[in-house]
Amino acid sequence: MATRTASENTGVRHGAHPDGKPDGVGTVAPAVPQAPLDPPPGSTDPELLVRASVLLAEAALAARQAGAEMTAAAFSPRLGLDALKRPLWALGALASTARALTNPAGLGGTVNGGVLGEFARSALALARLRPASVAMAVDAFAMRVEAAAIEHPNLAEPLAKELTDALVAGRRLDAVRAARRLVDLMGVTRTLTTVSPVLMELLALIALLDQNPANDAFAWVTLAGGVPATDPFLGLPAGLIRYLNPGPGRAERARPDRILERCLARSSNEIVSYIDDIAALGNHGLALLRRVRCADGAERHVLLLPGTGFGRMRNSTPQDVVGAFDAVLRTDTTYSRAAKQLLLRSGVPVGSDLMIVGHSLGGITAMNLAADLDLVSTYRLTHVVAVGSPIDNKRPADPDTQVISLVNKYDVIPNLDGRGPSSPNDIPAHWVELAWLDDTYDYPLSHAPQSYSGTLRNAMPQHRAHVNSLIRRYDGEIVGNQPYLLLDK
Repeated sequence: MATRTASENTGVRHGAHPDGKPDGVGTVAPAVPQAPLDPPPGSTDPELLVRASVLLAEAALAARQAGAEMTAAAFSPRLGLDALKRPLWALGALASTARALTNPAGLGGTVNGGVLGEFARSALALARLRPASVAMAVDAFAMRVEAAAIEHPNLAEPLAKELTDALVAGRRLDAVRAARRLVDLMGVTRTLTTVSPVLMELLALIALLDQNPANDAFAWVTLAGGVPATDPFLGLPAGLIRYLNPGPGRAERARPDRILERCLARSSNEIVSYIDDIAALGNHGLALLRRVRCADGAERHVLLLPGTGFGRMRNSTPQDVVGAFDAVLRTDTTYSRAAKQLLLRSGVPVGSDLMIVGHSLGGITAMNLAADLDLVSTYRLTHVVAVGSPIDNKRPADPDTQVISLVNKYDVIPNLDGRGPSSPNDIPAHWVELAWLDDTYDYPLSHAPQSYSGTLRNAMPQHRAHVNSLIRRYDGEIVGNQPYLLLDK
């Protein structure tokens, strides 16, 4: 099972397939690729650990499903009716079911489903009893953590290991103390970066072992490779966020300021320049539509979408924190609606070739637009390029849309789709994912568009060349750069 934590620190992923920044705009120091890390002597091959975790996860999910079916049978009204006719048979059937559900050598208390089943499951959780399905799930997560620690040695440092071990064991107070010491030593951002390769696994362990049965769904969905629809702490439905992000979306033509104007004057149609232009647009509501007269004579369009502004949870533009969480979980959002308004107002001809390049929330929105049947029926969306975006749970409506994902493994944000570096879940066969480690390390620097463009320019020119070869049809003369201000209402 292929993962982001391959045996190399820089990698090209094609699923099943073989195979210059303007001066004065936020440059970063060149990133130096690290040498491939060999497993320490006596350690287990991380690939074997991940494979074993997959088998354990499948067993845990199967045990949970079996427990749900047996629970449903035990509390079935039909069994009650049959008990009136054949009480001894019903009593024997109920006793056999109870033994199978509670036997430590069997399901070990894997009761779930239905009102009574969920009540029993909650009672077991509050009593700190660990059913067989939960024990297997915990071991599966622990193997992912161990595999990630081989590829990311900072996870194996004493304090970080103390934190992960406490979470695996369900010792919450010890985990809090270890986290506190880690923050005191490293600070918040470096601590977050240190645990980022296994962030989803650690959150799932918290949800599974915290005696709060309401948030267990987060852990089971993460184990199965899905995108959780609840928060990991209280179990609140993530869909509630849509009510905080209700804007219809609006797009207005805007004039570039002098800095943006200078940056766009030096733009070119290649990936590093696109990312630099996104950095120059900022995170205060601007997006850019570019018109290109291509080498083959056709006129094509490129839409550039920046990411989240972190100043406030909500602001008047779709580029806010609330919008980011909404976009991870849904496809029809304020940002996607505003981007569609942009394309409509700009007069892009029906049937035109379109490429969307987005950073962070912009990349998620690009994939949300790719999933929009109305948009892909109006324009030919040829490429989506997502930079530092959690998009692995998204799928384009048109299978011919080429999806390209650029991921710095030190970047926390791409893991929010549930597929972190230690996840065994793979990308679709026709996608291209380019992943690497660089010297930025700390979040949020590791997430900045300037860090991505700096790495592609200096340390990973082969990735830059590869992306440019995939988007070559957009080579040509830039004949229009029109910024738009996107608003919630």
